[in-house]
Amino acid sequence: TDVSLLPVPLHKRKAHTFMTEENQSSAVRKPNVKWRVVDIVVAAIVAVASGVIFWAWDFIYAVPTALFDSLTPGLGGLFHFMWLFAGPLVAIIIRKPGAAFFGETIAAVIETLLGNPFGVAHALLIGMAQGLGFAVFAYRKWNLLTVTLAGALTGLSNGLYEWVVTAGWSTLQGVVFTVCCVISGAVFGGALMWFVQKALAKTGVLDRFESGKADVVA
Repeated sequence: TDVSLLPVPLHKRKAHTFMTEENQSSAVRKPNVKWRVVDIVVAAIVAVASGVIFWAWDFIYAVPTALFDSLTPGLGGLFHFMWLFAGPLVAIIIRKPGAAFFGETIAAVIETLLGNPFGVAHALLIGMAQGLGFAVFAYRKWNLLTVTLAGALTGLSNGLYEWVVTAGWSTLQGVVFTVCCVISGAVFGGALMWFVQKALAKTGVLDRFESGKADVVA
């Protein structure tokens, strides 16, 4: 008698099914951390475009910032999000470790080359803070929560940095500015980038990325 034709007991079939599903689930959960050439190219393109936006904002931000600071010193921090979005946007598109740091740093380099008074050192700190939003979930979660957290941490690092290096600020102004940076970073530098990524995915330009797949779960 061919043993392969004998019926398999029900409890063994269930155990085999459970182990198979468990193995498949583990494989799905394992993050792909290896960068591809297309990851580098697309991340660089997004970062360069972001750097141009950074540079343009250098000429604009003083007007709304001065207006809001005249109401309450530090309130101008609400407009710093325009320097905080590159890392979260690149990260949520590429979904690889180091993507946020790469995006923010390259954008800052482009801004500096075009001519800005701030330099790159500030961006290095911001880029590291952005990466923490995804690192705390071991790069397994790429959703609205993690990108918002990345944006909030970006705002926090930006606010604290400006508070430390700017002479003459009162404690109240420093606190208000930092809180405003956290809010602007979380909402516009983080959460808004999630919806930008979703809009890009619908056009099909992200089809080669996990972020462009229709079955990605937020």
